[in-house]
Amino acid sequence: MFFDKLFRRAAPADDITLRLYGVVVEKARDPAFYARLAVPDTVNGRYDMMVIHTMLVLRRLRGEGAAADNTGKALLELLFKDMDRSLREMGVGDMGIKHHIKRMAKAMFGRAQAYEVGLDGDAVALDAALKENLYRQSQPEVDQITRMADYLRRAALHVGTENVADILAGILNLNVPVLQEAGGSHVS
Repeated sequence: MFFDKLFRRAAPADDITLRLYGVVVEKARDPAFYARLAVPDTVNGRYDMMVIHTMLVLRRLRGEGAAADNTGKALLELLFKDMDRSLREMGVGDMGIKHHIKRMAKAMFGRAQAYEVGLDGDAVALDAALKENLYRQSQPEVDQITRMADYLRRAALHVGTENVADILAGILNLNVPVLQEAGGSHVS
């Protein structure tokens, strides 16, 4: 498995973080985001989808105690360790890695904050955050932005109902349909 090669066997807590990260990666790679919602199928587009789903998990863990804080920190560390590995595979040298990771971290926290403002009730801010961040290098249809915002709101509600004890045990359900048609039916 990809993660076994990336991160050698470690403590059980690491296994939990790996499982959570695996769920985030799997959801971020859902082809419907790229084919149906015009998320750019690029390194940046895939990173942005990782940011969105990591933010949803961190949002759920916020304020849930020290164990949740530690799990959130471990998830972020794993994300950036994976980004470090990816940059190295793309040929970025040791001298440039720190700069790239620092820039990616700053971007992640800025994007996460912008998405959260939108998720906290400001639909205009959520659409603007998606246009400025996720779709910054593309020209999606207005309907695609609207559907992405809808997905993000539904996913936030769903993750918000996940049991924190389950998450801390490495069990996370991100099985939220990317698209939902009128009347509540799901489309992939």
